[in-house]
Amino acid sequence: MSQTAPAERMLREIFVPARGQYDNIGDILLRRQLLDWLRESGPLHIYVGEAPDGYAEGLGLTPDDVQYRSFWRWYAAALRSAARGQASYVFKPGEIQLTLVGMKEHLAMLPVLALVRARHGRVARVGVGSRNFAPLPRALMGPSIALSNVSLWRDAATAGYLGRGSIMPDLAFAAASSGADPSGTACRDVLVVSMRSDVGYPSAAWLAGVRAVAADNGLQIWCVTQVLRDDNKCGQLAADLGGQSLRWNGTGHDEQEQRLRALYQRAALAVSDRLHVLIGALTEGAVPAALLVDARSDKIARHFAAAGLHDVSIVSAGLTAPQIAAGLQNLLGRRVAILTGLAEAQDELHNVRRLLDQVLTSETAR
Repeated sequence: MSQTAPAERMLREIFVPARGQYDNIGDILLRRQLLDWLRESGPLHIYVGEAPDGYAEGLGLTPDDVQYRSFWRWYAAALRSAARGQASYVFKPGEIQLTLVGMKEHLAMLPVLALVRARHGRVARVGVGSRNFAPLPRALMGPSIALSNVSLWRDAATAGYLGRGSIMPDLAFAAASSGADPSGTACRDVLVVSMRSDVGYPSAAWLAGVRAVAADNGLQIWCVTQVLRDDNKCGQLAADLGGQSLRWNGTGHDEQEQRLRALYQRAALAVSDRLHVLIGALTEGAVPAALLVDARSDKIARHFAAAGLHDVSIVSAGLTAPQIAAGLQNLLGRRVAILTGLAEAQDELHNVRRLLDQVLTSETAR
């Protein structure tokens, strides 16, 4: 019986943008995870833009990575490498604002993508989600998607809207620290709070409900800043909740992430309306609670559902303080099931990593 020979492994140069919101540590979690995956598939050429030093250090760049601050130098290098048949391209993970400005990567890179594919290189996007769902941007995204060998979206709404590709958990679900306690068995004496600055301030019932569940479970309240623009709100919440604060001045992104993770490792419960605060805390063993002020957004529910985790959101509008406290207590009671779901999502992400490597390195990749 004849056997099929294994596909030849080809390591091309991988061009990948890692620029993001420089005041948002959540962007670092996604991009660093992808970069760590990609290094096994080929040498990296990374565009970071005018990133502050703390942001670049938070990405975990290595001496072997070729780093570009100039977009045009990175773009020209990608074209040269693609023309030699040595390049692949991977889109950055995270949220796309489907506007002409928000789609600039997907439109500006079309000549590079076409040349990469013409010379048998690979194009991939993993862990991408859409913020809005208008018809015209969807049509403009078509050529970019058609040129991709694989597209894996981080929520079902995006996959249904763009119409091609599969669903995967958000990359940040894989991004636990070396000191993480995913079983959640360590001593946990903290309730973490972090809320967006671009929505309304929590109600008196919201504040009272959080204080009550902290008191009932013997938890210290810590308000934290993971996104710089939320820092003033962090301070105000700490005062109103009678808690302490871990604030940030916008520098030393890697150091602030370490401080946050150290606190998340002590947290029994993380209360936030920021997706990557909740995911980051969960990967350190805390139970996530999306205690929402704005009922219009389903972003957190969509992304947790794609990871197989449901019913982590509580819409606080119209609820009394005891109802809010009861909802948070119910989530605490689901700790084992939630942490089991996290482990399953991380197993799925291991499979995504293997698929991505296969696509980027196999001559027979689809």
